[in-house]
Amino acid sequence: MNDVADLIPHSGSMVLLDRIIDYDDQGLTAELVVRADGLLGDDESVPAWAGIEYMAQTIAAYAGMMATQAGEPIRLGFLLGTRRYHSNVAAFKVGSALTIKVEKIMQDDNLGVFNCRIQGKGVEVTANLNVYQPPLNNA
Repeated sequence: MNDVADLIPHSGSMVLLDRIIDYDDQGLTAELVVRADGLLGDDESVPAWAGIEYMAQTIAAYAGMMATQAGEPIRLGFLLGTRRYHSNVAAFKVGSALTIKVEKIMQDDNLGVFNCRIQGKGVEVTANLNVYQPPLNNA
């Protein structure tokens, strides 16, 4: 399976996902271990709102996988917003393993809506994310 850093337009410590577990034409599943690098949290926890970035990077990995399969370059995408973000925790404990699953609900030209879920021991987070990816030729 592809290295996450090869699929998303992020580099270094901004690559938050550890690995891709599975993917198909409709979505992708990734894993990560919550880090204590100070980027989004502290030595003990990362706020649950950071789950939006985890979800967005999983969508980016999905887009990267689809682009790679189509022989296209990895492109920037933009998070337009989220709806119905629900978390049963206020923060993710550093060291906890999380699984992030995104499924395409709708894609029309360059706009997309994804149903997203983060699961881990005692963690259940759900949201819909709206994303935009500019055209390949910038037309």
